[in-house]
This record gives sequence, C-alpha cells and structure tokens, in this order.
Amino acid sequence: MKVSCLQENLNRGLSVVSRAVSARSTLPILGNILLATDNGRLKLAATNLELGITTWVGAEVEREGSLTVPARLLTDFVNSLPNEKVILEATSGQKIKVSSGHSSADLHGMDAEDFPPIPTVADEPTVKIEPGLLKEMINQVVFAAATDDSRPVLAGVLVKFDNGSLTMAAADGFRLAVKEHEVNVDAEGMSVIVPAKALDALAKLMGDASEPIEITITPNRSQILFHGENVDIISRLVDGNFPNYAQIIPKQSETRTVIDTQEFLRATKRAFIFARDSSNVIRLQLEPGNDLTPGRVLITATAAEVGSGADELQATIEGGGGQIAFNAKYLQDVLSVVNTGQVALETQAANSPGVIKPVGNGSYTHVIMPMHMANR
Repeated sequence: MKVSCLQENLNRGLSVVSRAVSARSTLPILGNILLATDNGRLKLAATNLELGITTWVGAEVEREGSLTVPARLLTDFVNSLPNEKVILEATSGQKIKVSSGHSSADLHGMDAEDFPPIPTVADEPTVKIEPGLLKEMINQVVFAAATDDSRPVLAGVLVKFDNGSLTMAAADGFRLAVKEHEVNVDAEGMSVIVPAKALDALAKLMGDASEPIEITITPNRSQILFHGENVDIISRLVDGNFPNYAQIIPKQSETRTVIDTQEFLRATKRAFIFARDSSNVIRLQLEPGNDLTPGRVLITATAAEVGSGADELQATIEGGGGQIAFNAKYLQDVLSVVNTGQVALETQAANSPGVIKPVGNGSYTHVIMPMHMANR
C-alpha cells in the first residue's frame, strides 16, 4: 500500500475514527486503526466491538493494500506534522512509513486480516433524517442517560419509530428527557435501545453535514447503522426493556412558571458555584405576582463553609407557588439544550418531580426529581 493525502484531511479522519478505538482491551489489535485503499480513497476504520466507525479520506493511491496501525501513535505523529502532503507506505514485516517533508516515522502495524470485520448493512434504510434535526434530538436527550453500565438499559437511549414519528427518550433514575418529531417512516411500533455513547459520538461527528443521515436497523434488531457524508457509525443495540417513561411524566401541576430561558440558565450557573460544595442543591422559591407586580423566582444556593448566592428573576407564575429544590447540574444540563426564548417549569409539591418544557414547542419534555431541602 502506498497512498498520499493532505495532513489536514488525514488528521481529521483519524480524529473521527479514534472515538471507537478501544482504550483497554485484551485484544491489542483493537487499539489499532485500519488503513485500507478503497475505490481511489483511503479508508480509516476502528472498533471496540460495540461501536465501529468508518470514514474515508481523499487520497492519491499509488499502490493498493491494507494494514492496521497503533491508533495513538499514528494520530499523535500525524497531528504534529505541518499541513502538507503525507505519504503512507507499507514496508516489509507489517510496517508502515509515514513521511511528510523532512519528517518520517516507521510504525509497527498488524495484519489487516486480523482486524475484526465492521459489519455493513445492505438493507434499505429504516428512515432518512436531516442531520440538524437528528443532532438536536440527540443533544436534548443523551445527557439524561446513565453514565455507568451497571444498568445497560439506562445507559442507552430509547429510539422509537411509530405512526410517522420518531421518539427518543433517556433516563438515569433522577431525570427523564423525551423528544418527539414527525419523520417520514413506514415502520410502526419499532423500538430499540442505542448506547448513549454511540449517539453522542454521532452528534459530534455530523458536524455541518447537509445530506440526510440514513438510519438502518438490522433485521435481527442487534445493530444500528448511521450512514452520513463520508462516515459510517455502527453500534450494537442494548438488549432489554426500557422503562415506561409515560408513567414517569406527571399528568398535572399545581404551579406553572414561565421564565426567560437564558436568564434562568445564567442564574442556575451562578448558583451552581455554591451548590457544588453542598450536594449540588439549589432552591427555587416561586412567588406568584398580582395586578401590580410580576411573579418572581428566587434562586439560592448555600455552602456552609464557603458562602451563598442568590438571584431574583421575574416570571409569569400561575398557581400557588411554593418551594422546590433541584440538582443544579441537572437543571443546567436541560436549560442548556432548550432552544426557545422562554421555558415553562411545572411543579406540584416540594417532594414531587418538576417538568420543564420549552414554551411554544411541545415536542420536548424533561422531568427532574426534586432534592430534599433541609431546614426548610
């Protein structure tokens, strides 16, 4: 194999597939990246056996071939090179020479035949979706998935196709995020659980893609493939039953508070400065207004040995008001992905979940469990 390509393009491709490189594995080859010529381009691929990523880089192919190379070594070296032409040439004994200008390196690789095959899906896509919409849906739910794998189902995101709509839901036991959107899909009643890490990688790798993303679920419901511009991401699916999230969403509320999203977010961030030293607890005092004065939300956080902070925000409050406490990080997470000017907070009592919904957009619902307020 002998190919040449621009350092910038190769570096970008390596950073894409590196997300699937296994950091710790008993199989050394999983720490490698597959380099292979493919129809006049250079194909890069990596897998950790749960997630596989393939991308293609424009290249001049002088000699066909394939080889796997240690991912970190290759990526670090290419990243250090100037933005000039890089030549990759396989030599004897499963080695590859990487050269650019006056710089070169000889890397010891492994036979491409030993690299685990990354499955491809030949079936027709289950759905095609605009990248901007898909990215928004992922970003609004993926952070609510559990970060540990002790309960694999909760470390995944429910992806459901039904009656021309796509629904994504994630929950970690303390919060729930649900996003729905109409899509052109024939599948009815089909639902799978996708690892949150795979969807997070997909959202980051889509960039400014303009072509629709094709989503294909294998007939045996074991894998899902996302095909985009010059990148394929294939992930295993999580086996199990996702919780009935509809039962978690409160059906009614005693108080509805409508507040400016960005002001609420900024105040939450300021409160978090103190809350992080006191179990992340921030308190919200909801006080309805009257004919002469608007309603107000008092946001406070106290760290016994550090100090305290408070913000007072104007809001439209319907209902009896009251107090409730939330995890500041959870509240900050959801407010960061709300893209409407105002957000509604629906509450019942201090020990009941709060519901956050963007005003004017009924496709997103977020539920946060309350925290205990000591010395109320």
